[in-house]
Amino acid sequence: MRILSVYFVALLMLGLSSCYYDVEEELYTSTGCDYTNISYTATVLPILIDNCLSCHSNASNSGNISLEGYDKVKTYVDNGELLGSIKHASGYSPMPKNLAPLLDCEISKIEYWINQGAPNN
Repeated sequence: MRILSVYFVALLMLGLSSCYYDVEEELYTSTGCDYTNISYTATVLPILIDNCLSCHSNASNSGNISLEGYDKVKTYVDNGELLGSIKHASGYSPMPKNLAPLLDCEISKIEYWINQGAPNN
């Protein structure tokens, strides 16, 4: 009986360890979003244009924050404010202000881009 118990525990541990994923692409594809060809120009910029630039352009500059141009966006990527705000994380001003949050897929794409080093392409 003891050998059977040890055998069962060993099988259980092997089975549970096979459920762990550490490949980023596999984690993100489970959301239903398409993560192929994510780039600043093709993916992130259109999301910012649709949801952010009406308040955070050079002209409107709401809250003294402009997201117009890669260099300005990168500043808020590097200090964590962009992702913190769009994810409505504690300690950040939730954006877009007084509107529905971005779609989960849009947030995930921006986060994926940031995790890839936020390249300017």
